[in-house]
Amino acid sequence: MKFYWENKPDSDMAQRQALRYSWESDKNMNKCIIRIVDWFRFYTFEYVGNAIRLVVTPLTDRCYITLTQAMNLTMGGAPAGPAGTGKTETTKDLGRGCGIYVVVFNCSDQMNKDSMAQIFMGLSQSGAWGCFDEFNRILIEVLSVVSTQVKCVLDALKEKKTKFAFTELGEINLQDTVGFFITMNPGYAGRTELPENLKALFRSCAMVVPDLVLICENMLMSEGFVQAKDLSRKFVSLYMLSRELLSKQRHYDWGLRAVKSVLRQAGKLKRSDPEIPEDPLLMRALRDFNMPKIVTDDKPIFLRLIGDLFPRVECPSKSNPEFTKISHDTAKKDMGLLAEDAFVIKIVQLAEILEVRHCCFIIGPPGCGKTAVWKTLVASYKNNNQDCEYDTLNPKAVSSDELFGAYNKAKEWKNGVLSVIMKNQVKNDDKYKPTQFHKWSVLDGDIDPEWIESLNTVMDDNKVLTLVSNDRIPLSPQMRLIFEISNLKNATPATVSRAGVLFINDTDIGWNPYMNAWLDRSTIKILQGTREGANLP
Repeated sequence: MKFYWENKPDSDMAQRQALRYSWESDKNMNKCIIRIVDWFRFYTFEYVGNAIRLVVTPLTDRCYITLTQAMNLTMGGAPAGPAGTGKTETTKDLGRGCGIYVVVFNCSDQMNKDSMAQIFMGLSQSGAWGCFDEFNRILIEVLSVVSTQVKCVLDALKEKKTKFAFTELGEINLQDTVGFFITMNPGYAGRTELPENLKALFRSCAMVVPDLVLICENMLMSEGFVQAKDLSRKFVSLYMLSRELLSKQRHYDWGLRAVKSVLRQAGKLKRSDPEIPEDPLLMRALRDFNMPKIVTDDKPIFLRLIGDLFPRVECPSKSNPEFTKISHDTAKKDMGLLAEDAFVIKIVQLAEILEVRHCCFIIGPPGCGKTAVWKTLVASYKNNNQDCEYDTLNPKAVSSDELFGAYNKAKEWKNGVLSVIMKNQVKNDDKYKPTQFHKWSVLDGDIDPEWIESLNTVMDDNKVLTLVSNDRIPLSPQMRLIFEISNLKNATPATVSRAGVLFINDTDIGWNPYMNAWLDRSTIKILQGTREGANLP
């Protein structure tokens, strides 16, 4: 952001393309006015908190100009592009820059014209911006009515009205700061083509390839790294090479969201060990955070790539020996399992992923120990004086309406299974208490775009479950979502990029522990039987 406090001529085009803030006198009062190209607006002083701001790259600048020019033409904005290119975050950041509250809605095929009308009426009267994520998931018959509703608001804005008749629902107030933005992933499963009359109301903006090197460099600097320029090149080179050289697994994600989570982990390591040189620190973060999702055949290739990018750099993994010992003892004594090293490593890796990401996929074939891993982690937390509570459900056993909630024939809202669980966790109802450190929702069932896409705003940085009733359930810092699945065959890239991954290979645990545990149990039973037979104490 560029700040200008004096009145200067706007002759330089490069200056005009960035958001500028100037104090100008209006009716004997100094007001902050935001300008970009020929669009301007009074700063509205909405409290947005001390939120992390975006790295300004040429792509974000172009998106800002497109969206502000759309408002100049009294239209909506429509950033479109693949998953993880920053469509929603750029819209939210522009709103923060203008001091306007941005409300994000996760659109689904459950939405109808009535729920959309309520949203548009609320936005029009409050003057907030509405960002409709995955807008093309709404049914085509609903979209045709939505176009009439949006046009009604935009026509009132063009005529500079303060009150207007919103369709047949009566007269409502109108704030001129209102804006509508839709984000779309074209070509993904469960998406519909927008009607032409709706397309005409929104100005599109293509969001294709984010500038990873620039984003990496700035984020490394903000985390306290001095050699950010060199390290960012190595970071992006590793991800580009991994995308090309490793096998094409559905759960691999080398995009912007994966980059950001590793950078946060690197910053955490930097602050905990400020004396260690930066090269080994970043190497440790890249290796330790990515290894849990790498399949067995790709591990040597990935380690060799890291070795080539960081030659002659040795850095042991940062371990927590105390928690590792607790996990080992818990698996053996409390769970009655064989505490093999590979099994304990998976438990510790899951704990590390859940520290950084609030959603995690535990992927692996049946019988590889997925359930045993997270249940042992729950018991380990309890043994470490960190109370943990969870609810498990199979999302494929119920319909989408039963999972998230729906209106019945009497137009009364009935909450779904998942929305009830998450409300209980937020409000500390039922078995959940404020003293609990960890509150988990474990979804054990196959991934299906029909229901998983409705969790998009929960799984990304918004951390809010938006329901058709316009209820918004925020995730508290203690809450986590865990998906226990065998594969990601039916998941879209938008889903894959939003969560951390713990992949359990066939060979990680294997069949030996099953046999050895059975032998141990059998031996104990035989000995107990012998003692009873011999009348031994």
